[in-house]
Amino acid sequence: MEPRPVARPIVTIRYCVDCRWMLRAQWYQGELLQTFADDLGGVLLAPAHGGVFRVEVDTTTVWNRKTDGGFPDITELKRRVRDRVAPGRDLGHADRARS
Repeated sequence: MEPRPVARPIVTIRYCVDCRWMLRAQWYQGELLQTFADDLGGVLLAPAHGGVFRVEVDTTTVWNRKTDGGFPDITELKRRVRDRVAPGRDLGHADRARS
């Protein structure tokens, strides 16, 4: 019997369709998949309404447009996702720019 693979985290990007934020959500999706290809089980786009733009790793919200103030800079979003899916992993220039 083969061992079951360990489930990798899923990132969900909830975006407001009324606000036309799908292209923004797709761009974040591509950036996260490129950076965390071996760490994620996928990045799901979930249409929503009411001005929602929220990024979740499994059930934990890592960015909420309404409480975090707008849309995340991609390096900040990558740091927040990294801290949940691959703590301690070096993000290269994104980590050095913060110092």
